[in-house]
Parts: sequence; structure tokens; C-alpha cells
Amino acid sequence: MTNTTPTSPLLLSIVVPCYNEAEGLAELCCRVEAVSVDVVGPAYELILVNDGSTDDTLDVLHSLARTLPNLVVVNLSRNHGHQLALSAGLSVSSGARVFILDADLQDPPELLAQMMLQMDQNKADVVFGQRIARKGESLFKRITAKLFYKFFGKLADTKVPADTGDFRLMSRRATDLLANMPEASRYLRGMISWIGLKQIAFPYVRQPRQTGHSKYPLRKMIHFALEAITSFSIVPLRLASYTGALFGIIGLGLMAYVMRAWLAGETVQGWTSLMVVVLVLGSVQLLCLGVFGEYLGRLYMESKRRPLFIIESITRSDNT
Repeated sequence: MTNTTPTSPLLLSIVVPCYNEAEGLAELCCRVEAVSVDVVGPAYELILVNDGSTDDTLDVLHSLARTLPNLVVVNLSRNHGHQLALSAGLSVSSGARVFILDADLQDPPELLAQMMLQMDQNKADVVFGQRIARKGESLFKRITAKLFYKFFGKLADTKVPADTGDFRLMSRRATDLLANMPEASRYLRGMISWIGLKQIAFPYVRQPRQTGHSKYPLRKMIHFALEAITSFSIVPLRLASYTGALFGIIGLGLMAYVMRAWLAGETVQGWTSLMVVVLVLGSVQLLCLGVFGEYLGRLYMESKRRPLFIIESITRSDNT
């Protein structure tokens, strides 16, 4: 195996981020290879990005690279997260079209031929998978996903189609535009929608996970949702300002009421009501500070201008 780069032009790059996916990598490569050869022949590359896996993923990838001539193994220096690992794979890709896929095979690679046809017929730059059914997923996950897309659609200026993930086919033009975006906090499906160009939906049924378990527990799902909202909407900041203004008006009204009662010589009752007002106002202030802190923290991290990811090594087969 060598670290050389291919010299012949490629028609297709398939980019797959991998984190602790050792069990399913052989099947993934087998299915992707069969589909790719059928669609574009040998003029493709399969880029598997090891995102700091703690199992045998990297060893399995190196073993597969010895037998698969089109396989490219990108090893990151540590775990950067799914979106940055995907960004690293896109930065390495060189194909005229780029097919994004998850390693769990919930998004069938066999749909590539139909997506390529849709791109050709519609002269589109992006063909994105849109789930019409989500097999093997819990009711809780389906409901929360639906609520997220509905909530995000209300907040964000950039419209992201509902029930879409990172499963999509992109032109070289769209891929290069995406790769040149410098922000560190990345919500790729929103960034791709922001690019514009011609994008069309490809309805499909998402399959159950083949091996392993989901790498997105509730904590990561909440973090991902916050990343998406704060990346594409300033509505929370506006809501914080509006809430502050509303309670300011209420406070002026209460002050006028207290002054009137004092001038009339009435006893102002109310340790309980006073504590309620103090607690409510204090909670609103802390909530607003938390919203401001989320955005300020993002500005702080962006201001450092650190690289989005660090690639430790890129391994290609001797036959590429």
C-alpha cells in the first residue's frame, strides 16, 4: 500500500465516514464495489474515513485496502465527529460526482444507479435521499426527528427538506462549493441546501441497521439539533430580545401598580407573589444568557481558525 494519489480521471467518488464499524465494513465494500462497477466501471474511488475508531475499524480498512484496488483509507488523528469526518472525505475526493453514504447500510448503495439517472435527466447538482419510511427505528426517534424538522423549518432562513440525511449524490461543482465553506460547526445538509443550485428529492425507504448500534444517542441528537439551529437561525436571539422586552413592559406595569398602591396608603401584600416574580424574571434572564452564550461560544470557536480536521494518513492500494 502506498500514499500516492490517482492520476486517471474518476467519474465517481463514494465517501463513507466510519466510527467503530469493523463488523460491517466487508459487506459495505462488497455492495458498494458491485454497484460502482456496474454504474461507472473501474473509474471510481471508495473513500472510507476512520473517525478515531476505538475498535478494529482501522485494521479492517487496511486489510481491505490490500485487496480492493479502488479503496482509499483516510485516517483522522482523533474522533472529530460524523460531520467533520464526512467533510474530510469530501476534501480528499476527486470524482466528477460524489456519492455520500453511511457505513451502517441503512441507505442502500444499490440506489446509486437511479440517483445518477435522476441527476442526468434533471441536470441537477444534488440528488438527495428523502425518507418515505424509516424501518428499524424506534417510535421515539421517528417522532423526535419529525418534530426537529418541523421546528427547524420554522426557525431557519435556509429551508432543509424534511426527512433527509446526508445520503445524496452531488456534482463536482456542489462538492467544491461545500468544501470551501470554512465554518467549524457544520450541519452539512443545511449547508448543501444553502448552496442552492438545482437540487431534487429522491424518495426511498430507509432500511434497518445491518450491524452494530447507532452512534447517535439522545445526548448527541440534542447537540446535533442545537448545532443545526444555531448554524442557520438567529431566531433564538430575537426571541430572547422579545422576551426581555415583554417582561420589561410587565415590570413597568407592576411598578406603576405598586406606586399607586403606595400613594393610596394601601398595604402591598405579597411575599409569595414577590418571590414568584423574582423567580420567573431570574429564570428568563438565565435562559436569555444561555441563548447568548451558545452563539458567543460559536463565535469564540470560529475565531480560533483551527483546521476543521487533521488527517493522519491516506492509504491507497498499490493498484490505483
